[in-house]
Amino acid sequence: MFDSILLWLAVASLVIWLGVVLQPWLPWLMRERFAAEPRDAEGADLSDTTVIVPARNEAESIHETLAALRAQGQGLSVILVDDNSTDGTADIARASGLERLHVLTGAPLADGWTGKLWALEQARQHVTTPRVVLLDADIKIAPGTIAGLKHKAIAEDRALVSLMAHLRMASLAEKLLIPAFIYFFKLLYPFALSNAGSRWIAASAGGCVLIERATLSRIGGFGALHDAIIDDCTLARCVRNAGGRTWVGVTRSAISLRGYDDISGIHGMVARSAYSQLRYSRWLLGICTVAMIVMFWVPPVALLVGGPVTDALGALAWILMAISYLPTLLFYRQAGAWALAMPIIGTVYLVMTWSSAARYWRGLRSAWRGRDYQRDP
Repeated sequence: MFDSILLWLAVASLVIWLGVVLQPWLPWLMRERFAAEPRDAEGADLSDTTVIVPARNEAESIHETLAALRAQGQGLSVILVDDNSTDGTADIARASGLERLHVLTGAPLADGWTGKLWALEQARQHVTTPRVVLLDADIKIAPGTIAGLKHKAIAEDRALVSLMAHLRMASLAEKLLIPAFIYFFKLLYPFALSNAGSRWIAASAGGCVLIERATLSRIGGFGALHDAIIDDCTLARCVRNAGGRTWVGVTRSAISLRGYDDISGIHGMVARSAYSQLRYSRWLLGICTVAMIVMFWVPPVALLVGGPVTDALGALAWILMAISYLPTLLFYRQAGAWALAMPIIGTVYLVMTWSSAARYWRGLRSAWRGRDYQRDP
């Protein structure tokens, strides 16, 4: 009986991984790429662009982030919103010597808003330029990045262009889990479908976003998504609903300065939005759990304890699993051998998803940057 059940589970796992690898939009490939050209920054006129940097306790990274903006071109305006920091972030920013920098002291968090969106909305009221760049305070961008984003937006008629920042992958925990974070995000929100204007998928990456000010006004500012946990994709959806075209891609030109030396930090990043991606649905959580068990647990079990046919099916599923992960590892210059660890990686992400759900059931909708967001009663 067990052998028969395991055989059919192995067939199911193989079918799922064949579906992942063969689906026409190929989300596992890293085809949607952006690379800044440093020469584009030479003499670039950025007087039509304002960068908004929401910053909450970013003393460790803010100097490097602002220094990178100095190398983008001429006439760039920057608004840094000090979101009630307690570590001297604003003082470090003022001492940076960056021209055309305005440090805005953020008001206390308004009811019903998430911190980042409240900070962005306050800054939006001070923007007068046609284009706006939304840049996380821990993101360092290469010279020519803003000029390149502008060129792409104009050439392709995109109201919003965003970049999935290159996250740090130095510690053991980061090497194990961070490339998979991008991999799973691209499976959930296929970039190719989103960029093609699919009515079902609207993807964006919130670390580095270029958007038209008129588009922001047309959607009602950040008030249109004031309580969103997955704010980047919600922003993309709002832009698309307003008739704008969007683009999202991976890059090495926007680098996250934030590191995670152990799994607990990565858990915080994942758990804050994992259950939200499932729309807080117990049914979707159950379906996701069953699917991930079949995808990630069945192949090694089948390979270890199955009969000859089951063993072969498990091996093929595991090979397809590894093949689908390899492009992500290669793009981020990580060892291809990590692809063989996908059953472990998938298990860790499943546990973090359940942790996110358990936190929600206890009344906590999300937690980030020292703030807890309670769910509605």
